[in-house]
Amino acid sequence: MKVKNRSEIPQEFKWDIEDMYSDETLWEKDIEEAIEDSVEFAKYEEKILDSASNLLRVCQLRDKIWQKIEKVYVYARMRRDEDNTNSKYQAMSDKASMSIAKIQSNTYFFTSEVISAEFDLIKKYINEEPKLEIYLFMFENMFREKQHVLTKTEENIIAQYSEITPTTNNIFTMLNNADIQFAPIQTPDGEKELTHGNYIAFMESSDVNIRKQAFESMYTSYKNLINTIATIYNYRVKTNVINSKLRKYDSCMESFLKGDNVSKDVYNNLIDVVHEYLPYLHKYIELRKKLLGVDELKMHDVYCPLIQYEEDVIEYNNAKDIISTALQPLGETYVNDLLKGLNSGWVDIYENKNKTSGAYSFGSYDSKPYILMNYSNKLKDVFTLIHELGHSMHSYYTRANQPYIYGGHSIFTAEVASTVNENLLIKHLIKNTDNIEKKKYLINYHIEEFRTTLFRQTMFAEFEKWTHESVEASTPLSANSMCKYYEELNKKYFGDAIADDDFIKYEWARIPHFYNAFYVYKYATGYSAASAISEIILKDGADNYLEFLKTGESNHPIELLKIAGVDMSSPAPIREALDVFKQLVEEFEALI
Repeated sequence: MKVKNRSEIPQEFKWDIEDMYSDETLWEKDIEEAIEDSVEFAKYEEKILDSASNLLRVCQLRDKIWQKIEKVYVYARMRRDEDNTNSKYQAMSDKASMSIAKIQSNTYFFTSEVISAEFDLIKKYINEEPKLEIYLFMFENMFREKQHVLTKTEENIIAQYSEITPTTNNIFTMLNNADIQFAPIQTPDGEKELTHGNYIAFMESSDVNIRKQAFESMYTSYKNLINTIATIYNYRVKTNVINSKLRKYDSCMESFLKGDNVSKDVYNNLIDVVHEYLPYLHKYIELRKKLLGVDELKMHDVYCPLIQYEEDVIEYNNAKDIISTALQPLGETYVNDLLKGLNSGWVDIYENKNKTSGAYSFGSYDSKPYILMNYSNKLKDVFTLIHELGHSMHSYYTRANQPYIYGGHSIFTAEVASTVNENLLIKHLIKNTDNIEKKKYLINYHIEEFRTTLFRQTMFAEFEKWTHESVEASTPLSANSMCKYYEELNKKYFGDAIADDDFIKYEWARIPHFYNAFYVYKYATGYSAASAISEIILKDGADNYLEFLKTGESNHPIELLKIAGVDMSSPAPIREALDVFKQLVEEFEALI
């Protein structure tokens, strides 16, 4: 089916983004006011610590500025994501980014000036002015990073460059969503367009010829651009490494983990423990080869469902019913709030031409927690929707209970909220299925969730660890070196059952999360934590978990997760999750 233009999709299936700005002149007004406030903020340079009242004024003004410009940026970016070829919203997105850079240059001195004092002075001012108490955790965090904050002059230089720092990300986004073209797929029903949104649907086809065409069409396009993409990514990594050196971190990994107060041991433990369980992944891949009855198992065969159960077509409204039932263990209030959101313009549901691929939950502190989807009536879409709803409900409860300064989430905790929902859904579906073929199908689906989240994201984490460490060691990154390493890594994870392949080495080139460094490991740790938390919810109830959802960034992620009942400073939750994977593979083998 041909992908529709956005204008052809009824409004009821689009997000209510107009709720952010009913008139785009208000968007322009917010930019102007945020910049004006930043000019006012700049007048406090070298005066922040003159008194408790000055410190309070600056903190409150800072919140006001960033809350406003965040809304500006989110609106423009989401509008651009509706259609990446829309020049109006490309320009608005660029203007928002330029405005952020200007504001950064006017406010750059805040952190360095605050931490130039002794922390005792900050505590003295908090005692004098009780309204400063809310900022205590923020101040503690700032002083924890004191050794990595530069002089005011140096911070100003970095702020001036902030407008061009994300250039590599933006170039890849345009290349990946607007410019790249894929050869169409020849099917028994005629020629079909291949897009990011329908790629996995083709890869799940029972027709090996369709799978092979989709796989080779996708990766041929990246192969044809591999030198350009390798150059883009190489400079993304170099930018990360240079920034970490400027801020005196021991390594690039440390610089990205330090913000969450996460030790490098957490990252390395994840990789080490997953390596321990690779034999069980290899066993599953061998089962896949056996069930498909092929002499050679190719990479285009790894997404094909092993159980030939005719999957139901799940219309969007039906998906809402399934989700609300599966999430009953979280309580009536949670489910009612979720349904209210789904019925009031949170979600942009269907794919349209030039829409950003995939799915996400986004929004500003004072907007709805919007969700971008590319829904296609498949079970996987229900899982994607319930995943993004986990993020959005996390945002909904946090913003209702935390001030702006703590109203966001670290990715470390955000991925837990989304994956708990997924876990509750699959457990609900398996438990309430009497059809043995459907049960086998769902267990296989659950195994695939482990493979594509915990194992696959850890493989990605291992790849970007290597790319950054290579640049830190002054080893050049090239298209050839990255393709070679990725091919070897893929072989390590999939084992000997997978035949050699001419295309999989290009897969790294299509992963947008690599442009947000040391991010993907959080999917794997989040999946592990969620696996443990979902068991706690089903056994002991959701009270502690619901308290966790309200905490935002009011403490460090590992401390916040302890509220929900897991300690991610230990490798134990990862082993517990992988033990579930091992049991699922054994159960699946017995059933078939």
